[in-house]
Amino acid sequence: MPIVRTKGSTRNDHQLNKGIWADGESRAANPLAHTDGNEPGFNVVGKRMPLKDAYKKVTGEGVYADDMRLPGMLFARVLHATRPHAKIKRLDTSRAEALPGVRAVTIGADAPIRFGVLPVSQDETAMAVDKVIFAGEAVAAVAADSEEIAATACNLIEVEYEEMPAFLKPHDSLKKVASPEHQIHDKVDKNFPGTNIHKAVDQEFGDVTAAFKAARSTPSGTFMFEGVSHGFTEPHSVLAHWDADDRLFLYTPQQVPHYTHLALAKVLEMDLHRINVVRTMVGGGFGGKSDPFPHEVIACLLAKKTRRPVKLTMDREECFLVNRARHPSEIKMALAFDPQGKLIGMDSDALIDGGAAGSFGVVSTYYNGVLSNGPYYLPAFRYKGRRVYSNRPASGAMRGHGSVNPRHAMEVLVDMAAVELGLDPCELRLRNFLPEQCLTPFHKFRITSNGIREGLEEVMRLSDWKNKWGKLPYGRGIGVACSFFISGSALPIHWNKLPQSTVHLKIDMDGGIAVHSLAAEIGQGSDTVLAQMVAEVLGVNMDRIHVRSQETDLAPIDLGSYSSRVTFMAGNAAREAAEKIRADLAAAAARLTGQPAQYFDFAGEKLICRSKPNIAVTFMEALHEAQVDRGALCASGCYVSPPLGTEFKGSNAGLSPSYSFSAYICEVDVDPETGFVQPVHVWAAHDCGRALNPLAVEGQIEGSVHMGLGQALTETMRYRNGQLLNANFLDYKIPTPYETPEMDIVIVESIDPEGPFGAKECGEGGLAPIIPAVGNAIYDAVGVRLFEVPMTPDRVLRAIEEKKRAAK
Repeated sequence: MPIVRTKGSTRNDHQLNKGIWADGESRAANPLAHTDGNEPGFNVVGKRMPLKDAYKKVTGEGVYADDMRLPGMLFARVLHATRPHAKIKRLDTSRAEALPGVRAVTIGADAPIRFGVLPVSQDETAMAVDKVIFAGEAVAAVAADSEEIAATACNLIEVEYEEMPAFLKPHDSLKKVASPEHQIHDKVDKNFPGTNIHKAVDQEFGDVTAAFKAARSTPSGTFMFEGVSHGFTEPHSVLAHWDADDRLFLYTPQQVPHYTHLALAKVLEMDLHRINVVRTMVGGGFGGKSDPFPHEVIACLLAKKTRRPVKLTMDREECFLVNRARHPSEIKMALAFDPQGKLIGMDSDALIDGGAAGSFGVVSTYYNGVLSNGPYYLPAFRYKGRRVYSNRPASGAMRGHGSVNPRHAMEVLVDMAAVELGLDPCELRLRNFLPEQCLTPFHKFRITSNGIREGLEEVMRLSDWKNKWGKLPYGRGIGVACSFFISGSALPIHWNKLPQSTVHLKIDMDGGIAVHSLAAEIGQGSDTVLAQMVAEVLGVNMDRIHVRSQETDLAPIDLGSYSSRVTFMAGNAAREAAEKIRADLAAAAARLTGQPAQYFDFAGEKLICRSKPNIAVTFMEALHEAQVDRGALCASGCYVSPPLGTEFKGSNAGLSPSYSFSAYICEVDVDPETGFVQPVHVWAAHDCGRALNPLAVEGQIEGSVHMGLGQALTETMRYRNGQLLNANFLDYKIPTPYETPEMDIVIVESIDPEGPFGAKECGEGGLAPIIPAVGNAIYDAVGVRLFEVPMTPDRVLRAIEEKKRAAK
């Protein structure tokens, strides 16, 4: 049985008697017994602790890219296109080059080789070459003695455009273009030549038509989602430098240094070993720093031209234009339920606005469909997905990639079915959950652990759901929603035989343990997870572990921080490497004591003989014995996902070695006179396997809730004629602490059999359910369904007024 922990808004921690510990030790009899959150039998796993980089951040010691200074450093600025779609007829940089203090100017012709994060979508260039494809695209860049000079020089560059038809609405991109040159990109989906359809997906399994004919309830709707931004605090900032040995160093706040490494080698036509990508401290990513970016290439080009370090720091408007955030989309969805409330079919049609580049879009198109195959059993499934190019900034991966918008649609429809069938919405969900240790019917997602039932039952209890749903006064409502998400993609985007994660350990005579990994610490706590893996296996204190995850020169391959993969994949790799070191140390202890190596337990910086506890050696004694005639202890561990899935086209999309599950309840106040919605309390249950660090898990869930509330109620990217209108944090409305409700965080520990010490993801999956939970709470409060997101006051008020008119 999964273990359930509740962190209340009063900041008390409770441990509920839902089962037994993984080692068989009985739980406390008192279901509300206070604990310190520590797991019995563990050294550091399960303990509440600050992240490894926390003190550097709060004291100001952390070094971000814009903090860096190198001798002779220059500053770069970028000239951006002012048209959404136009040929470049003339580009004259002579006046900019003549300005005193300008050291170099670069244009698209200097780097015409295309790149992109996915091998199947290599459709980006560092700067526009022959035409611009969105307002804001880089056209040229300047390196100068100061930012002011560089900005002045950009204004001196003369560009003459010949405007072309702009595709600003996704439906227009579905149509055949009047002329081949009007296509935004030459390469489109092979089944739709002459259009701007980037990727088309059509999947159907089971008898969907029969399911809808047999259904008692068939709720349906057309859901509209506007684009939203990651809103990370740190703007994009990079520093490029060619050293005296003619090697390129790029300092960048990257989520995936490996992909940037590959892109730079391709575009600059260099061997990989001549490039060192150094990840600086990352001030927020959420998916928005996981592509290789044009500005990274631009800084390298300018540094090569000048043979001096070049820094390029973007302002907030430029960050919005780089984008890669949540896709605007239109989703038409219908569900079929039988008279007993069993989900028997789904039919979904998604039109996804990809903007001007592919980014992760092929994956996004599949995810919008396949990630609807949970957390409920779904015996009949039809999905049509179309991701189109448009002349807007590119959309890409954002927290909960590909799952958030369709999850809102599905969960609202589940609620509509409950009302039509006369069932409690929570009861309807409980009837349909997938069990653990199962395969989904068609895509064969392997559910190894699943605590969603326990999670939903717990948030129902905490929220007093049965006494509130449908019973609160007008204007006050409560809503529920559930979801699931991957713990890393089982299929790497580069199809090769390299491990998905590799970790190297090195211990020298000083006893410090260096952990080398390219899994990027972006604020989610991955360095802490790696340190915990090693410290737990070797029985040492956390301060002995030094994680080196910054640069490609020193760290082995890892596919980076996206798709919630690091804990599961890099964590398993670190544990494997530590187990190899453990074997060396146990053998050394055996030589020192004459006791069998397999009898030694590792705890408290000692190796203790299990059969004779009075016999023990210190960690340092065992280490120095192990180093005799050998020197430093070194070991590598790696992770490769097990074979999963089936054989049909696209069957790899959504496959993961494990899945997290979430169940949320939200209570809201709705002002029927203004349409203003105020969430007042959220009860959020998330099944993360084993909580390696409950403090970090709670923080991730709270952050997911806050980010999801922004998309639900206030955040949107507004355009006019292809120009982004609100590219700043004044007009782009992120919720403040004032709008943030009280939260009760429920950690459900299902103890995954394959996760590192039973852990799985908790960084992304917790975002999706809060949006439909708010929407369903609005319905409970004032009786209206919202099919547009964000659910702004004007939309809520319009729905209330339309309902009143319809009732007359």
